[in-house]
Amino acid sequence: MRPFFKTWLTICLLMPLAAHATNREQRLPNVNGYTPKSHVSVPSSKYKSTVKRSTRLSSVSTTSSKLVPPMANKESSNVLSRAVNVLGTPYRWGGSSPSKGFDCSGLVKYAFNDATFDLPRTSNAMASGHGTKVDRNDLKPGDLIFFNIKSRRVNHVAIYLGNDRFIHAPRRGKSVTIDTLKKPYWESHYVVAKRVLPKEQNAIQVVQR
Repeated sequence: MRPFFKTWLTICLLMPLAAHATNREQRLPNVNGYTPKSHVSVPSSKYKSTVKRSTRLSSVSTTSSKLVPPMANKESSNVLSRAVNVLGTPYRWGGSSPSKGFDCSGLVKYAFNDATFDLPRTSNAMASGHGTKVDRNDLKPGDLIFFNIKSRRVNHVAIYLGNDRFIHAPRRGKSVTIDTLKKPYWESHYVVAKRVLPKEQNAIQVVQR
């Protein structure tokens, strides 16, 4: 009876200890302190990069659609979209591309790249050449507006967006930005506006009875 009693006593003493150890082990987290949930997948670095780029492009597209006025016709909308999509590009004298930067006339040339005509390269030539003069009260999206800054002749150009706003590449140290004609500075330096885009031709359907 003694060996049996001894074995029984040993089992009785060890069972609580084993149960305590099992419960303690179940409560321990993994080595990094985070227990991943089975339904959550951790994206790879490549996927994160793709999501980040897609989000940025979507943001640019959303910004463009908000800034381009709905009343603009198709051709002027294309011009405005190209300009708005390079907002924030640094100013660079002689620049005419997103990779190299823009000066004021370079931005205009870039925005009108898909138009059926070729604009002059300088703001002064644009003002005195192509297009029809437009009264300030009759400005429409896509019109070019010209200024004289520290000079008696035109030396700056911008693209009119609507609601007294315009987009341009201001000067060294700045980036492509949106400004307003309501500012006293631009009001005092305003010279003329030109409409260089052709009028939208509306197709007329003739219904024969």
